[in-house]
Amino acid sequence: MSNFPLKFIVLFLLLGCASAKKVNFDDYIFKTKKEKSTYITSYNNSLKLWGIPYQEENIKTRYGTAHIIITGPENGKKLVLLHGMDASSTMWYPNIKAFSKKHRVYTIDFLMEPNKSTLTSKSLSKEEIVIWYNDIFNYYKLKDFDIVAASRGGWIATLLATQKYNSINKIVLLSPAQTFEFIDDVRKTSSALLLKLFPSEGKFKKTLKTFSTHPEKIEPIYKKQFYLANKYAKSNSDMLQMLPFSDEELKSINNPVLVLIGDTDIINSEKSLERAQKYLVNSKTQIIKDAGHFLSMDQSKVVNEAILSFIE
Repeated sequence: MSNFPLKFIVLFLLLGCASAKKVNFDDYIFKTKKEKSTYITSYNNSLKLWGIPYQEENIKTRYGTAHIIITGPENGKKLVLLHGMDASSTMWYPNIKAFSKKHRVYTIDFLMEPNKSTLTSKSLSKEEIVIWYNDIFNYYKLKDFDIVAASRGGWIATLLATQKYNSINKIVLLSPAQTFEFIDDVRKTSSALLLKLFPSEGKFKKTLKTFSTHPEKIEPIYKKQFYLANKYAKSNSDMLQMLPFSDEELKSINNPVLVLIGDTDIINSEKSLERAQKYLVNSKTQIIKDAGHFLSMDQSKVVNEAILSFIE
């Protein structure tokens, strides 16, 4: 038996220990009000990069407050965006304008990460994550909607699609983390581990170079927000429950699925695409050239075109 799952657990236990901070006010993610305020200011600055009208809404749920950003025409086909780990909804700034031309877009901040959603309960189980998202879908009466999801968001979208009763139509997975395979070498992501253990600007720059083929394309305003997320907030220990889906679970998904990975992605490999092709009954796969794990930023135009061609 491979010892990688053990290494995976050790890695994220370390991350969890590094980022688990004593909470002295009612917030699951941030240690102090000052840290949260600094981060939210940076989040708001990143939102200005969207360049289109948007409305922000906060919904009270059984687990806390869900923050949703809504764009696009009211009569447009419904589209849900799920962001990557610690990236927040603002990560979609290179894509949101293209998505919102014909779609009514609901961009959801994941409850257990640094963003504008606020978790006031314990860390959620997989079953509770499903309940939380379905509560949001029901609140907005979303049916027959599409999902575009990145990294950890891709794992969540897959989890939602494995549920017997769901209202999802098409799914696009952008380098979904821990969905089809384990990271085969934790050394590849050591920069992210060191960033969590000992946050610094230098380690952050190294991490961006590891995950992106074109870190110079990432807007400085967004870089600052993403750095603060890594510096202040805990979330990675929750990845312990993010195990790759079994063959049977993948086979249970009947939705049309498009899987995109970058050609230098350190999270996925061609093995991921092979499993997708083999077990997802209605799937398409594509490798995006000159792109890493952050493919929606590395090659935003190509990725936008691939996504819109698939969901339209």
